[in-house]
Amino acid sequence: MKICAKAFGGATVLAAALLIPLADSTGGGQAAPASDASVAVGAQYDATHVYVAPEDLNAFVVSFIATFGGQASKLVVTNVLPVPSSTEFQYVSSPVGMLSAFAYQTPIPFPFGQERTGYLVTDMDQAIRAARSAGAEVIVEQFKDPIGLDAVIQWPGGLKMQLYWHFTPPKYAPLETIPDNRVYVSRDEADNFVNGFVRFSRGKVVADDKRADAGEIGRAGETYRSIRIESLFGKMQALVTDGHLPYPFGREITGYEVRDLAATLEKGRAAGVKVLSAPYTTRDRTTAIVEFPGGYIAEVHSQAVR
Repeated sequence: MKICAKAFGGATVLAAALLIPLADSTGGGQAAPASDASVAVGAQYDATHVYVAPEDLNAFVVSFIATFGGQASKLVVTNVLPVPSSTEFQYVSSPVGMLSAFAYQTPIPFPFGQERTGYLVTDMDQAIRAARSAGAEVIVEQFKDPIGLDAVIQWPGGLKMQLYWHFTPPKYAPLETIPDNRVYVSRDEADNFVNGFVRFSRGKVVADDKRADAGEIGRAGETYRSIRIESLFGKMQALVTDGHLPYPFGREITGYEVRDLAATLEKGRAAGVKVLSAPYTTRDRTTAIVEFPGGYIAEVHSQAVR
């Protein structure tokens, strides 16, 4: 399913070119980058996938924008999968991260609904080769939608994500802050996952704290392993745990960085957002877990005042 902005007008406008060469609108081939080149485009092209009931879609989108700012595309009803289905769709852009909101009118075909994020790539064939070479499996083979190509991959530990590519490349301004893709992984698969994703993304591990404050995951007074990765795709935090997680930890997919956490939570409450876990300050940030109308759970944080 396409997670980037559709060519549906409104707030989402597709530009004619990016800094990298892509295929023409006939789909007659993609310009293959050098084999050692990154397939990432930029963090502003990565979107969290959010699934809500049709009756909750508008309330969710309104509350998200009221909390973080931004705008939404026009609501459309379409099929974005390689099999018959129908969903209401809106793409939401905000200064702190992008998301694609789906409200299916039909049952969601397997395994869609399990992928957490979508990453725009410079070349789909190259991206799939790179993912496989790095240890990922392709669980939904490449398919064509009205404006590009899509595939779904799965990493060791079970993380599923979508890769997508557009015939006409989108062009968005950089984000004000780059969100964390929050990935909970087991001790058994943590190193396999991190090594594979770093290889695929051509990123780097910027922090590996084996005694991080577990109050961040609802277990104050304990420690856990926190690994932070940065690449052209954006930021990722791998939270390595024993799986003994109090609700709602582990349910959040994305962590949004804001300048003022208290002010953001106040705006969120006014827009119907519930604070599921009160702000907790670790060594470098103050963090909270929230739930938006429709059930989308997210982490929100600001840098700790030193």
